[in-house]
Amino acid sequence: MTSDESLTTRDLAGRARDLVEAQRNLMVAVATGGPRIETVDREYTRRRDEIRAYLNAVGVQDSNLYESLWDWYGKWSSGDLPSYQARRKYLSELYAPLLQELAGLAAGETPGVVREPTGWARVDRGLDKVRRALASAQNEEDYQAVGLLGREALISLAQAVYDPTKHPSLDGVEPSETDAKRQLEAYIATEFGGVANEATRGHAKAALRLANDLTHKRTATFREGAMCAEAVRSVANLVAIVSGRRDPE
Repeated sequence: MTSDESLTTRDLAGRARDLVEAQRNLMVAVATGGPRIETVDREYTRRRDEIRAYLNAVGVQDSNLYESLWDWYGKWSSGDLPSYQARRKYLSELYAPLLQELAGLAAGETPGVVREPTGWARVDRGLDKVRRALASAQNEEDYQAVGLLGREALISLAQAVYDPTKHPSLDGVEPSETDAKRQLEAYIATEFGGVANEATRGHAKAALRLANDLTHKRTATFREGAMCAEAVRSVANLVAIVSGRRDPE
């Protein structure tokens, strides 16, 4: 990820488009007799992190759900995509909407993708402020502001779900009204409890820890601002899911 602080949304979208096209081409290559996965998987995962940061900065959702090339291998080797042609077609259709969206943003068009709201009005307003602040940030103070807005969004989230009668503090210290870290840790430990939720609980804790650390970071860059925005959004989405806010009607 570049550390250039003068990038506009159009610049970010253009760079994201280039990275996404390279990722798609690599996925095509390994699935059609190209390089062996073990020789290029690190390149894929590194680029995936870059793509996520750029897409988050411009408010666009990644259509590629494959965390590694081995995950992609599991898809095309299962029998669903038996021919090279079928694999190329699948990837073309997978990436077409995303590339079209990025092309529009790079040309100066208004983004057409709207993130699914959590249903808590104050939380959703906070997440939108984080996204817009990151997209318009140009200097260190702007990226620091992304962190501050992320902290406010976490506080709003904690205040929306934390119940001291149901979610005991893990260290016995009663959290204050703005102690989002203690409140959300208590909520996660209770609502994501049990062996069956161990992996989910671990992911939620890791995302919360990353979000909390980055919201207090003073030497802010675009990359750190983007990671903060993504971590805060991830925590909010996990809590929205476990609270039933995303259940089908």
